[in-house]
Amino acid sequence: MKRSRNLQKTGALGCQEINRETAIHEAGHAAGIYFGNRQKALPVVFFRIYIQPDKRESHTGWLSGNPNKHYAAKIEGGRLIHALPYSFAEATKHFTPAQKQDYQRAFEADMFNLLIGPLAEAKYVSLRDDESHNFGLVHLDSLHFYGGSSDLEAINEYIDCFLRCNALKEDKISDLFKAACRFVNEPSHWRAIINLADAILAAENQIIEYDDIVAVLEQGQHIASTPRPLLTECARKRHQPVETTDAEPLAGCNNEKAPTE
Repeated sequence: MKRSRNLQKTGALGCQEINRETAIHEAGHAAGIYFGNRQKALPVVFFRIYIQPDKRESHTGWLSGNPNKHYAAKIEGGRLIHALPYSFAEATKHFTPAQKQDYQRAFEADMFNLLIGPLAEAKYVSLRDDESHNFGLVHLDSLHFYGGSSDLEAINEYIDCFLRCNALKEDKISDLFKAACRFVNEPSHWRAIINLADAILAAENQIIEYDDIVAVLEQGQHIASTPRPLLTECARKRHQPVETTDAEPLAGCNNEKAPTE
């Protein structure tokens, strides 16, 4: 899974902000794969996050080096369907009903997880720009503006293999899109995404391994479910009141505006 770089944004935003969008995007995919597949009782699927500089530029660090450098993060692995068949119906014609159902669930889970990345980026951008966040105003095609072009291309490949009727395709994608929006809006999932994005931005290595990804996601979800009085240390040190929201700042006790639902 890979965030498509929107070249139109690079002139308007600082490189660090573009890097943060990339981190949010890939963290969204990771959260979908880990939490989403687990919720659906699907098999564990391993993946890594690779952090690499733009091919035209030398590597000097993720953000700690030259702030004018561009970096890309992408997930290697993470899909339940490793190779798409020509036709879902043809591939499953000799399956038992239970096997066919499991294969269909895997198809749908991969499409769902592809949607999570650009939807997480869309939410982050609206919160960053202090805009009213409403997934009801986000439609599938708009995900191209949130690094989702390659994700949508992959989803189209899945759906073309999965269904032949255009009406059924639209209904299935619409259902998956709504489910993905609900997933990103769940406070514990959003906190986990933010936590992993911060870890990606702070990473000193070019690869974040599966076990480390899971630990960070679990930590983020735990923070989201921890009673607020246990999370007030930063505010006490700064002598500031704690906002009674589920959202937390993107990076510890800084002055960055905390994302809110």
